[in-house]
Amino acid sequence: MLNAPLRWPLDRVTTPLGVMLLVTDTQNTLRALDWADSEARMLDRLRLLYGSDEVTLTSGTAPQPIRNALEAYWAGDLNAVSAIPVETAGTEFQRDAWAWLRSIPAGETRSYREQARGMDRASAVRAVGRANGANPIGIVIPCHRVIGADGTLTGYAGGMERKRWLLRHEGGDF
Repeated sequence: MLNAPLRWPLDRVTTPLGVMLLVTDTQNTLRALDWADSEARMLDRLRLLYGSDEVTLTSGTAPQPIRNALEAYWAGDLNAVSAIPVETAGTEFQRDAWAWLRSIPAGETRSYREQARGMDRASAVRAVGRANGANPIGIVIPCHRVIGADGTLTGYAGGMERKRWLLRHEGGDF
């Protein structure tokens, strides 16, 4: 964990679901993606993940390739976000869970149990749920593609209406 202060640019992008916040670093890597109505939660999550009480987000513009990929996603190129470089701190388990999420194809869903099994951690269903809930890079690390074992929609930090919209956008029938 880092203890040094973090200073990263914060971009605000209008999407069909509201204003989206993009945090990138000096290597043009996406560090966080959340919604403007969750900015305080996003800052808390960054402080927790990076072990720094001092996280400063300055007004800036995300690198054009990241913005272009997200615009393409909203326009219907659902795989465009898979090329966005991401980097995040977190426990080894969290990072494994987030990497596994990126393997779920657009238009498909998995249950928490399927994710736990896919990570060779069949008994860690609740831990998988907690890791997904701590995901700092929504949409690009697609935690919205994880649903309940019975096929119902389950929690999403961005709200259930956004989750439903994202899954429909990707071709799901929810």
